[in-house]
Amino acid sequence: MIPFSVLDLSPVVRGATPGDALRHSRDLAIHAESLGYHRYWLAEHHNMTGIASAATAVVIGYVAEATRTIRVGSGGIMLPNHAPLVIAEQFGTLASLYPGRIDLGLGRAPGTDQGTARALRRAMGPSDDRFPDDVLELQHYLGPLKPGQTVRAVPGMDTNVPLWLLGSSLFSARLAAELGLPFAFASHFAPDLMMKALEVYRTMFRPSEVLETPYAMLGINVVAADTDEEARRLFTSQQQAFWNLRRGAPGQLPPPVNTLDGVWTPMEKAQVDHALSCAVVGSPDSVRDGLAAFVERTGADELIITAQIFDHEARKHSYTLVAAQRERLAEAAA
Repeated sequence: MIPFSVLDLSPVVRGATPGDALRHSRDLAIHAESLGYHRYWLAEHHNMTGIASAATAVVIGYVAEATRTIRVGSGGIMLPNHAPLVIAEQFGTLASLYPGRIDLGLGRAPGTDQGTARALRRAMGPSDDRFPDDVLELQHYLGPLKPGQTVRAVPGMDTNVPLWLLGSSLFSARLAAELGLPFAFASHFAPDLMMKALEVYRTMFRPSEVLETPYAMLGINVVAADTDEEARRLFTSQQQAFWNLRRGAPGQLPPPVNTLDGVWTPMEKAQVDHALSCAVVGSPDSVRDGLAAFVERTGADELIITAQIFDHEARKHSYTLVAAQRERLAEAAA
């Protein structure tokens, strides 16, 4: 069975603080490591009261310090917000402290609204204008010293931190294929182009020094509980949060409710259901069947699982159930 990993948005639940969220992220990473998850990624977002991982490199260090074997990285760093040298130094430092365990996933969106993007001192032209060049520059800083090179990342130089390209469209799929890099698709919130992006990435892939064959990881929402009914109830937190974001009113992660009837219109429900269609929600048996079907349909090389669950212990329990079902799938495959 393919590896399972964790994508953590470090959710700040209603009534809690960012400090609570970050401590929960650290605890969840320790738990995920004990369950055999392959990597633990954190995402860069800004000006969102429901997400605590804005200073992503700092949070990665906090999580890596508490763990020993699991890979820790970014899903992702929004590269247009930063000078490549700064990111090379940050992740070179992380790789120096936690060798062989740091991943650097890169996105080309700002991860926020336009006003906040300006406050980040980000150039406001199209985000893909410099993205390919910035990726190459970053790769240059993390590689070996070249003759005549005067600008170096210290730490960073010759750490060769693995780079991933992240995307929700075809742009990063093409670029990852061209550069021979691993590719992660954001199917957990933007499923429309998932199959086409996989086709583009796999057919256009050029082998590189870091990767001989294409390697695609897919994001998927998974909420597992002891019963289908309880899992569906837990999932309402993520449904509410996603709709609030679409309405332009993001906030802290709301508690689950027994029903969303009367909260949204049928059209609103259809929009959220479509955006979150790459979701597996249910009891252990339901989750096992759903994950098996998703892997068979996509041919994913790895799944990165996100679960926006209000109660921290319920979230940990969900990842426990998912890990157990992965083992059952592996036994069946063997």
